[in-house]
Amino acid sequence: MDSYQNILFDLDGTITDSGKGITNSVAYALRKFDIEIKDTSELRKFIGPPLHDSFVKFYQFSNSDASKAIEYYREYYKDQGIFENYVFNGIEELLKQLKAKDKTLVVATSKPEYFANIIIKHFKLDDYFSLVAGSHMDGTRVNKDEIIQHAMETLQIKHGNHSIMIGDRKFDILGAKHHQMKSIGVLFGFGNHEELEKAGADYIVDTVQDLSDLLLPY
Repeated sequence: MDSYQNILFDLDGTITDSGKGITNSVAYALRKFDIEIKDTSELRKFIGPPLHDSFVKFYQFSNSDASKAIEYYREYYKDQGIFENYVFNGIEELLKQLKAKDKTLVVATSKPEYFANIIIKHFKLDDYFSLVAGSHMDGTRVNKDEIIQHAMETLQIKHGNHSIMIGDRKFDILGAKHHQMKSIGVLFGFGNHEELEKAGADYIVDTVQDLSDLLLPY
């Protein structure tokens, strides 16, 4: 693993457990369309893919309704949902050790970059990362391959050979493969082994400790 200089982390389900804030925000948005959700756990499927795509796929919203739903989502998320969130145990220590080895650490998330920066700073993790790369608020640059491309261009990373992407959903794995980058799928987030394996993850780990053992073997 020492050959990987650039280590990219997804945010939701990889650095933080953001499930409560995201599902509560989605439920709030759906209520605006008179859709009541009794069990918000069924909304965990919204964690990972672009929000617009999920409103269209799971509730058959038109493009205009999906855009409106995102506006409602952000009404709740910007003041409350964003902080219904916590850092997974062991993640900060892992970041600290990687930084001590002079690794270049990057957040690569489909979440709007504006919100991602607030979260990273809120949890006092900003000193570890050279870049927080996310989507635009207008819904562009939302796919993971585009976000990884943005990170590579910003940090002048010429190719993916010395980089590795870590994430909990297939979108992270497929985004990495698009750039010939190795990937690690984590099972402590919101995906599952079948999803990550089918997407082609090079490594799959169960816990943060397993991730640390893989990245810092000595």
